Amino acid sequence: MFCSIVIPTYNRKPILEKCLRALEKQTYCGSYEVVVVDDGSTDNTISWLQEQTLTFPHVRLLQQNHQGPAAARNLGVEQATGDTIIFIDSDLVVTGIFLQAHTEAMTQAQQALGHNRLFTYGAVINTSNFDAPTAEAYKITDFSAAYFATGNVMISRQWLLQAGLFDTEFSLYGWEDLELGVRLKKLGLKLVKVPEAVGYHWHPAFTLDQLPALIDQELQRGKMGAVFYQKHPTWAVKMMLQMTTLHWCLWGGLSLGGMLNERSLRPVMAWLIQKEKPSLAYQVARIFLNWYCLQGLNQAIR
Repeated sequence: MFCSIVIPTYNRKPILEKCLRALEKQTYCGSYEVVVVDDGSTDNTISWLQEQTLTFPHVRLLQQNHQGPAAARNLGVEQATGDTIIFIDSDLVVTGIFLQAHTEAMTQAQQALGHNRLFTYGAVINTSNFDAPTAEAYKITDFSAAYFATGNVMISRQWLLQAGLFDTEFSLYGWEDLELGVRLKKLGLKLVKVPEAVGYHWHPAFTLDQLPALIDQELQRGKMGAVFYQKHPTWAVKMMLQMTTLHWCLWGGLSLGGMLNERSLRPVMAWLIQKEKPSLAYQVARIFLNWYCLQGLNQAIR
């Protein structure tokens, strides 16, 4: 099989470099390409990549005006030459056996099932260690129950085209990959997990300065959740969106109806960050971030 690794990117040159270097160090013996879709970056990502053709021989660069990751991934799939697509994000650093693990699992599953109506899903470990992202150990918070997510997945190109690719109506943050997953599930595709195909998702350690952007992101996620539910008004989607009375009571209760927010919890988060526990401080922030998401969802539904 010929693999096309599709990577949308927007102003992420430092971690993108680590991502691409890892993909050039694969033990995989087959053929593959790395399709980087620049989504209108305003840093020097494009000029830098154009100067690095010898360093990254597998990379093909595509460009578009800033339209979001859904449109960027669609362009990557449409222009890909491979019969098999791997989606990863530009802040994901993989191990040397990443491609081999995905392809072996895909081949074995196809032989066992007698068809290719499936996709493989690798593990994603979150880390804030920029210098050595692959040194991070697996944590319980890294667990994902998602059926289809674009952080680390391999799928036959034919199923993406048959499902209709990503819906660009998801113009803000969130849900475009899970919504495509709903359509793929209707086509009967089976999820095959590949824990050996590990990707390390880097993001900077949590700071209080990130709060305005995180709150805006959660409000966007809520708005896009409303779009998701309008397209698929099912109980399963309601559960994904936490769009139930139970979830409203849970996050409303934990946040005391919004009284525990970025202002009232700021001293607690600051203290945890001072004690070099930014991950725990972020978990505290999730109390009100989830509440903001539900508020954005409710406003959009209304």
